Amino acid sequence: MSAAAYKTIKVNPLSSHLGAEIEGVDLSQPLSNAQFDDIHTAFLKHHVIFFRDQKLTPDQHVAFGKRWGTLNVHPYVKGMSTHPEILEIIKEPTEKINFGGGWHSDMSFLEVPALGSILHAIEVPEVGGDTLFASQYGAWDALSPGLKATLEGLRAIHSAAEEYGSAGASSKKRASMDSEVVGDEVPEYEHPVVRTHPETGRKGLYVNPAFTLRFAGWTKKESRPLLEYLFDVARREVYTCRFRWRHGSVAMWDNRCVWHYALNDYRGQRRHMRRVTVNGDKVR
Repeated sequence: MSAAAYKTIKVNPLSSHLGAEIEGVDLSQPLSNAQFDDIHTAFLKHHVIFFRDQKLTPDQHVAFGKRWGTLNVHPYVKGMSTHPEILEIIKEPTEKINFGGGWHSDMSFLEVPALGSILHAIEVPEVGGDTLFASQYGAWDALSPGLKATLEGLRAIHSAAEEYGSAGASSKKRASMDSEVVGDEVPEYEHPVVRTHPETGRKGLYVNPAFTLRFAGWTKKESRPLLEYLFDVARREVYTCRFRWRHGSVAMWDNRCVWHYALNDYRGQRRHMRRVTVNGDKVR
């Protein structure tokens, strides 16, 4: 869709593969059907969309999320007491490890993974704290026909066992976040290595370093060389965009075809974000 085809918003692409800033909408207000349709079109076209200068209460944040579907309550991280669907993602100035500081796709460790995530910047550092995004459509398109044929028949095991286990970054004790350390009982789920997007019909890689443990029917040792190769392709700079946050910025990304990485380059400064995650459908 060309820029002129949007009726209610202006869309400014950030890179050739993904990412666009959207102007002309106030997310604190109920969206008309025409506004939502334009935003939804931009979301499917650009895979991650950004809004500036948004003033959202928790209720308004939840309301925008519910326009897309039901909202997830995270199984291992406690949400706001008044809004359990909202994660308060906070790194205090004295802390060294951030939350989300590695390439991943949110909630791929669930039987029914997430559709998308909506992140609102409450407090950002003066310098640093950007987020990187990577197109998994681009990663898939870059592979050879022979490797594509091999991957089409594979499934992979996803789990929170490592990332939220005792040695995982996401389970680290934080001053302003309450994360659970999971034990041996954490479930594992199989998803196709190649995901066909349920709305666009495009194919993309669906593995990620945080939650993909191995290929189904393979050992971890057997899986590691091929997974590492796919991870290397999936985070190539040519398939990425980078977003610099400001107070009030909002990002929404499509976890079905996008990875993201929260940079941890603002030691001694505070960063406070709020996230809701929209439930998706079973991976086909």
